[in-house]
Amino acid sequence: MPEAIHDYEQVSVYALDDAQRDELLRTHAECTFNWATRDGWPMGVIMSFLWKDGRFWLTAGAHRHRIEAVRRDPRVSIVVTSTGTNLPPGKSITAKGRCIVHEDAETKAWFYPEFARHLYPDEKAARAFATKLDSPLRVVLEVVPEKWITYDGVKMFLDAAGKLPAGQKSPPKSADVTRLERELTRRGLTQEKR
Repeated sequence: MPEAIHDYEQVSVYALDDAQRDELLRTHAECTFNWATRDGWPMGVIMSFLWKDGRFWLTAGAHRHRIEAVRRDPRVSIVVTSTGTNLPPGKSITAKGRCIVHEDAETKAWFYPEFARHLYPDEKAARAFATKLDSPLRVVLEVVPEKWITYDGVKMFLDAAGKLPAGQKSPPKSADVTRLERELTRRGLTQEKR
């Protein structure tokens, strides 16, 4: 039987694999969309999204603060959790990426119906929603992920109990190891003393 972990200092080893990540993104329809304000403050709102072709697709009115912000600085992040899905709890994804603002009719023509069907399985409700989305001020946001941070709380729970099967942990991220060692040194601790 594997040895149980003794603390929760390195949780990046409990990453989702690509199949789990894609399943969560295809299944869910709600995320936290984050951007930076003009004075550098981080901001975020809950938004509905569609995961398609390895990208996040969202929509908002062009007059919203977030649209002005991403036109100024396209660097954003998106956070999705398994809360509210039929997937096991404790799964989360953070994607860092760049946002492209689309205003063209071609993008809107495929996006509105597909987005509406993702949110409303009933075809009549989806058609009605898509029709209302098609308004003069609306834009479509495409977020292209550049970096992923994922977490699987079930793996950590199993590892804490000494029950995580071999090979289920991801390798520790070198940056995490460096920061951990630096913080231990700063506090006058060693790996054995923590």
